Amino acid sequence: MIILFDLDGTLIDSTEAILESFHNAFDFYGYPHPSDDAIKALIGHPLDIMFGHLGVEEDKVWDFVTVYKEHYRDISTQKTVLLPHAKEAVELAGSFAELGIVTTKTGKYSRILMEYFGLMDSFKVLIGREHVEHPKPHAEPILKALEAVDIEEKSHVWIIGDTELDIIAADAAGINSIGVLSGYGTEETLKKFTNVIFSDAYEAVMWLKSGNLSHN
Repeated sequence: MIILFDLDGTLIDSTEAILESFHNAFDFYGYPHPSDDAIKALIGHPLDIMFGHLGVEEDKVWDFVTVYKEHYRDISTQKTVLLPHAKEAVELAGSFAELGIVTTKTGKYSRILMEYFGLMDSFKVLIGREHVEHPKPHAEPILKALEAVDIEEKSHVWIIGDTELDIIAADAAGINSIGVLSGYGTEETLKKFTNVIFSDAYEAVMWLKSGNLSHN
């Protein structure tokens, strides 16, 4: 079995670091600040898409992204925490499956965070934003991850994620998906795309380990 994990809202909570880095970018360029709720509603999308939805002109978006990343790099480990039971979820999953990470977060910083939390060695592959042309909800990140693992049938591949972007990407890639309520997606939204939903990644992994694949 192959289990792929999203990061933000699935294994980690970097909300404080993300919000601070967004506000720092808006400060730097003297733009009016969006609300925290407006930013959080977009987490999971690539940074350029987020800034665009938050009112930044297309020709300035990448300047904002650069300033964001410079600040995020400095604070990410100090202002990011593992979600409850995330470490246990990874350890349990690693006992019966090959693991990977598929995130729209920058892969470089994702790897630093996973090393900081002592979990990177559990993962065979990590696909971040810079590794693909088309991020989730496109299938490309998942398909790229699968190139690095031993896969016989896609029916044995699952992704665990907290937003509809993960579920849509899984469908596009022809793999299975599980929604979790530990992050930024709502149960109402997730239910539009899947009926396999759990409170967090640990519950999802427990279900996979049990082989009880008839959850409603």
